[in-house]
Amino acid sequence: MDISPEELHELMQRPGPRAFRLIDVREEDEFRYCKLDWAELIPLGTLPQQAPSRLLDLDRSIVVYCHHGVRSHHAAEWLRGAGYKSVFNLTGGIDAWSERVDARVPKY
Repeated sequence: MDISPEELHELMQRPGPRAFRLIDVREEDEFRYCKLDWAELIPLGTLPQQAPSRLLDLDRSIVVYCHHGVRSHHAAEWLRGAGYKSVFNLTGGIDAWSERVDARVPKY
């Protein structure tokens, strides 16, 4: 399933404990350049190795994102195949977030 930048922004503004994990599947240098608040880095190439030890709750919602939404689409498919039940891909990635939600997030 996909989630728009606006929908994700609305979820992030809700008070109380976070109902989902926000996973950035880009590479470390991209993550250092810009990221969304409280995102965790798990590069796509390391997802199969890191997910079992870092994403322990198969029932907790996960939102994945990358630069434009392609890598995160693959990550979402892999996570669903691995048994994670509620996985969302940020459509358009961090680029769409910068364009439609927060222009302070640098584009590259």
